[in-house]
Amino acid sequence: MGAAIKAFMKRPTTIVGIVTALMFQIIFSVIWMTGYNGVTDRVDQLRIAVVNEDAQFGQQIAANLVKELPFDMVQLDNLDEAKEQLDARDLQMIVYVPADFSQKASAQGEQASVQYLLNESNPALIKSIMSGAAAQITSEVNTQAVTAGLQNVLGSLNMPQEQATTAAASLSQRVVSDIQSTNVVQGMNNQMVPMMMVLASYVGAMIMGMNLEQSSMAVSGQLSRWKRFGARSIINIAAAFFVSLVGASLLVALGGQIEQGFLLLWLFEFVFLLTFMFVSQMFLYLFGMAGMLFNIMLLSAQLVSSGAIVPRELLSDFYTGLGSALPATYAVDGNMNLLFGGPAVGSDIISLLIIAVIAVAVSVFAVAVKRRQPAPQPTAAIASHK
Repeated sequence: MGAAIKAFMKRPTTIVGIVTALMFQIIFSVIWMTGYNGVTDRVDQLRIAVVNEDAQFGQQIAANLVKELPFDMVQLDNLDEAKEQLDARDLQMIVYVPADFSQKASAQGEQASVQYLLNESNPALIKSIMSGAAAQITSEVNTQAVTAGLQNVLGSLNMPQEQATTAAASLSQRVVSDIQSTNVVQGMNNQMVPMMMVLASYVGAMIMGMNLEQSSMAVSGQLSRWKRFGARSIINIAAAFFVSLVGASLLVALGGQIEQGFLLLWLFEFVFLLTFMFVSQMFLYLFGMAGMLFNIMLLSAQLVSSGAIVPRELLSDFYTGLGSALPATYAVDGNMNLLFGGPAVGSDIISLLIIAVIAVAVSVFAVAVKRRQPAPQPTAAIASHK
């Protein structure tokens, strides 16, 4: 057995395999621990809009919420405008105080409601945080704004102050939450699809690129560098076309949620998968097989910064900026729109194509500056025969 181990350890591929396993541990630990550090401290970067249509107590409620809640609070006048921003994920929640809030809050036998609009086409953490925020906001409305407003109304009716306070407290308990969700995600299996598609696509692109690099090295004596580059590019396009078709078809066959149609999903998956292929192979053109270390780093960085797991609003400025330059961010954003609902994916496609063009341009540069492989030298026997 000792001889067998020595034989394995003499092979460079064995050493590379061990180093790769070690680098996965180091890279993922460093990037994930730094990327998710302080996430819970940045909830104040989540944006909530307050839309008030009540001319009485609603004005005080809106002012108090904007001033006191630990989020990025804004006050908007138009509910439709707020819904558009929510659909585009520029807002994480809308707090809506309807026009009849004061009337229902002060009437016997009625319940006033504060309405909350959530967009579920987001990382699951958004819904969890915003649901907790809705309970906090309702409590805030009950204990502060509504009680104070009703005390004033009841006191103005010449009711004794003590009796007015007791009545106001009982009325304030009748204010309830009305949480409404748009772009509803149907189950945890669908919620995980955007992350799964990015992970599967980039890992597949990495491994495919590694094998194409080995094939390219094997045929380097038969084909010029430009012919090999052209062949690899054509193979990338054909493979992305076929693999994306299989991926989109399996999603449909397994009951996946698709809001904007199969063909558009297939087209979008083709675009981001092809981009992943060109980006991952760019490092192989630049550094050879050592480029796989860069791909490992890029895989981990994209999982952290893309918004597939944790909302980008909760990341540090460094990882937010990094995510804006990486293709997975636009793949996740577009997939959420296509799968669960949201705006058109044209801007995401354009961003992905720009990244793909840059990756191809860098790869062309790497091929151009590489030294031409020396021609095979004749053996001594052939030379002496001549």
